[in-house]
Amino acid sequence: MKGVYVALPVLLIFSLYTGWTLLMAEQSLFAFGLELMSRPDTTQVVIDLYLMAALACLWMINDTRSRGGSWLGALPYLLLTLIFVSIGPLLYIVVKGVAGPRGQYIPLR
Repeated sequence: MKGVYVALPVLLIFSLYTGWTLLMAEQSLFAFGLELMSRPDTTQVVIDLYLMAALACLWMINDTRSRGGSWLGALPYLLLTLIFVSIGPLLYIVVKGVAGPRGQYIPLR
């Protein structure tokens, strides 16, 4: 539950910044990704980022199962993670932190 207090402002600020940069960008997100993969140094950073994203996806699936759900319950967060990397896990922490251990709603205090 305490993680929500950190994750929510980070999620809001980072999502707003991401949206702003996408609006101001002169190229598509796909073109930007291809450009990053064109050099070995930035390719290493992208690979490192997606390794961490894969670990976060495994954690979200395991956490969803431990709460009594199917891995499909984590699918929206996994798809967000695939595209925007950290927004998926941050949103998962916020939503599941508010929902509580078995999906029951716990009001923020």
